[in-house]
Amino acid sequence: MGTFFYMLLAFLVGVLVGWFLWGRLRGELDSLRGDLDRTRSERDRLRADNDRLTGELDACGKTRTDLERRLREAQATPAAGTGAAKAASPAPAALMSTPAAAKSVPAAAKPAPKKPAAAKAALGATKSSAPKSSASKASAPKPSAAPKAAAPAKATAAQPAAAKPAAGKPDNLRRLIGIGPVNEKLLKAQGVTSFAQIAAWTAADIKRIEDVMNFDGRIARERWIEQAKLLAAGDETEFAKQFPTAGTASNT
Repeated sequence: MGTFFYMLLAFLVGVLVGWFLWGRLRGELDSLRGDLDRTRSERDRLRADNDRLTGELDACGKTRTDLERRLREAQATPAAGTGAAKAASPAPAALMSTPAAAKSVPAAAKPAPKKPAAAKAALGATKSSAPKSSASKASAPKPSAAPKAAAPAKATAAQPAAAKPAAGKPDNLRRLIGIGPVNEKLLKAQGVTSFAQIAAWTAADIKRIEDVMNFDGRIARERWIEQAKLLAAGDETEFAKQFPTAGTASNT
């Protein structure tokens, strides 16, 4: 009887210990399942971020390719304009040769006054007629003076017109929103070096600049003229108030 009692007691103790251990193991198992679910959700989130970043990287690559293409086109346009200007520059030099031609004409005309001397020898004029002929020579205007004065004026009028850069120290055009290193170089190639020049642009000037820089309404959208007027007037407070992003990393 005593042996049966001890066996029953041992069985009950084993059941209690097994139930206790099973409960703890089950709790650990649930905890591991929860960690596994969180890890899976984190993996899904990282995959979504990876896909999004890959899409942004592709978009940035396309934008960079487009900007490089526009930069090459913008650099090719001033190069073509410079070649045309160089081809047109010999014209004034050709016109400057006009005074030389004008000098040759009076030189050929100078022997004309010698005719009175030949006539004097033929007609046997008296000695008193010689002073008269010399006086007529002195009073006769030199025909070479007029061509000398007129030729430089003609050459000056024929020189090609070019945009005159503003006098004095050039302004920092990159302070304007929308003007970076490339646009600043293109503007200086067109002779634009100051805020006052941009502030005085007309509709024709805007069209000419946009054709050269391959813009399409960008000057009006980014309000270059309004910015330039404030900076040309020295109104830094109003400029900072109206254009707070000027001078920052997002300026261009």
